[in-house]
Amino acid sequence: MTTEDRGEPESRWLTSAQQRAWRELTTVMTQLPVVLEAQLKRDAGLSYLEYYVMAALSERPDHAMRLSDLARFTNSELSRLSHLIGRLEQRGFVQRMIDCTDGRYTKAVLTDAGYTHLAQAAPAHVAEVKEFVFGVLDDADVEALRRCAEKISQRLSLDRPGKNLRS
Repeated sequence: MTTEDRGEPESRWLTSAQQRAWRELTTVMTQLPVVLEAQLKRDAGLSYLEYYVMAALSERPDHAMRLSDLARFTNSELSRLSHLIGRLEQRGFVQRMIDCTDGRYTKAVLTDAGYTHLAQAAPAHVAEVKEFVFGVLDDADVEALRRCAEKISQRLSLDRPGKNLRS
């Protein structure tokens, strides 16, 4: 129900335009991960989160990241991430190593086999992202999407200290 429908103060309810935008955003937030997960499972045998973790590791110069930092990056509890890393370890895609700069920490390191698997999975994943996201947007839409997502991400980071998704 919108503010106009209820005849109530504007600050309590979403405007009609906000409600339409919110519904579209929630539809995207619920449907897009399902589509991307299905493609990754089918083509690469990876969950979306496994792919996301491996991609994050691949972007690091040493292909490594502390588990605690990776948990923050993925917005996961450390125990959940540890189970995920264990599954990737069993497949030979990642290995755990003690952080040589501070032995209190453990790092996840993308193995050569993991990097190869990720590199093989990436083209089909990118094609899916292009089809379902960028294939329906023009350049102005892409820039607007980036700006909006950046603003929302920054706001979320301010409200959740220690949970910055861009660690």
